[in-house]
Amino acid sequence: MPKLKTKKGVVKRFKLTKGGKVKYPTCGKSHLATSKKAKRLRHLRKAKTVDGKKDIKFIKRMLPYG
Repeated sequence: MPKLKTKKGVVKRFKLTKGGKVKYPTCGKSHLATSKKAKRLRHLRKAKTVDGKKDIKFIKRMLPYG
């Protein structure tokens, strides 16, 4: 059986956790930080997880080797 190709755009945006969840960094923290409240920037530091079984299944298919 041939090797499966990984979607490079997905590799750059998502990572799999040990428990099999899909996590991604939050958006909106890279620029114009002076106009954002400190609390908002603190919360943006944490990574989020993908909700929805359909989305998780779709992303995992594009990441065949985790």
